Amino acid sequence: MPTGQTEPAGRAGRAATIHEVARAAGVSHQTVSRFLKGRGGLKPQTLEKVTQAIERLNYRPNLAARSMRTRRSGRIAVVLPDTTDFVPTRLLSGATDAAHEAGYLLDVVGLEGDAAARADRMRTLLSPENVDAVLSFTPLATRMADLDLTSFPVPVLVDGEYDDNMRAQGVLADASPIAEIVRRLAADGHRRFAHVAGSDLWASARNRRRVYETTVAQLGLTSCAVVDGDWTVRSGWEAATTVLAHCGATAVLAANDRVAFGILQGLQSLDIDVPGQISVFGWDDDEIGHYTRPTLSTVSVDRERQGREAMRRLLALLRGEESPSPPHPSDLHRLLPRQSTGPAPAG
Repeated sequence: MPTGQTEPAGRAGRAATIHEVARAAGVSHQTVSRFLKGRGGLKPQTLEKVTQAIERLNYRPNLAARSMRTRRSGRIAVVLPDTTDFVPTRLLSGATDAAHEAGYLLDVVGLEGDAAARADRMRTLLSPENVDAVLSFTPLATRMADLDLTSFPVPVLVDGEYDDNMRAQGVLADASPIAEIVRRLAADGHRRFAHVAGSDLWASARNRRRVYETTVAQLGLTSCAVVDGDWTVRSGWEAATTVLAHCGATAVLAANDRVAFGILQGLQSLDIDVPGQISVFGWDDDEIGHYTRPTLSTVSVDRERQGREAMRRLLALLRGEESPSPPHPSDLHRLLPRQSTGPAPAG
C-alpha cells in the first residue's frame, strides 16, 4: 500500500470500531451507540447514514468486550414451539433483524419433548450466564403454568399463540379474518360452509375453528362439516375426497394454504370445479398459492413486522424502558381474494 494511505477499517483482519462507523457516517459515536441500542429519536437521514456506514464497514459489535463491561452475554434466546416447519421463517427474520440492529445475537431454541422436558429446557435458558433475555413465540401456560414471568432472572416476553387458556400477549393466533372471510363469501351468495382445521395442539387452529363456528351461527348460515386436520397437504386432500365432495358445502375455509392446496388437488381429482362448484379460501399467503390453478384466495399476515416489533418490546423490557404497544391485528392481516373463490353456484 502506498505511503500516506490508510487501510480501510474492517480490512486486513481488523474489525471496524464504533468510532470509525461514526466518522464514516458523519455523526458522533454516541449517536451510533444510540442506534445500536435501538433507541428512538434519531432523524431518518441519520438512521440511513449510520445504516450505510455499518454495512459499508461490515461493522459487528464486540460482544466479548461488551460482556466483560456489562456482565451480559450479548445474546437473546428465541423460543419456538418446536422445530416444525410450520413456524413462519418471516417471523424469525423480523425478530433477528431487530436484535442485530441493537447489537445482539440470537439463539433459536425449539422446545421439544414432553411437558417436563420443555420446562427443564426453558429453565436452563433463563440463566443470566446463557442469555440476556428470552422472546418466546410459544405460550408458557399449560406447560409451565406455575411460572411467574416477573420472577425470572432475565426478562421474558411471550408473543406466542394464545387463547383464553394461555398466558401470552401476542396476536399470532388472532382469528378475526375468518369472520371477514365468512361474511365476504355470504355476500357472494354462499350459505353452506365447511372448515378444515389445523392441529388442535395449536391455539391458532382452535381460534380459527371457534371464530368460524361462531360467525356461521351468528349469520344464520349452515356449517356442513368441520374436519380435523394437521396443517398438511395430505390432510386437505383427505378432507376433500372423503367429506367435502359429498357434504354439500359451497365454500370451504382451510386452516392454512397447505391444507387449501390439498383441498384443491383433491376436488380437482374428482372433477369438482373450483370455484364453480366450491370456493376455497386459505391462510398465510404461502408462495404456493400464487402458482395453483386456480390461484388461491388467502390471508396475508405481516409476520416480519410481527417478529420485529415483538423483539423491540423485549429490548425495551431489557433496558427498563416503556414498552411500545404491539401492533393491532387489523394492521397485520389482509384478505387476498383470488381465483379460488367466487359466487355461490346457482340452485
